[in-house]
Amino acid sequence: MYCVCKQHVELALDKFVDEYEDAPDMVNLKDTEFSDWDPPRKCDLCEDPAEFLVV
Repeated sequence: MYCVCKQHVELALDKFVDEYEDAPDMVNLKDTEFSDWDPPRKCDLCEDPAEFLVV
């Protein structure tokens, strides 16, 4: 699972496929609320705000 900014979406997709050998789902964090989990505010790969969840 990766929480990433728009700039790092493609890299996160590639890393997910390499690791799990399956296509991930992508969730826009601005459009989705989670009842039991707060997504990180920063991208996993830089200091920009996280915008997408690749899972």
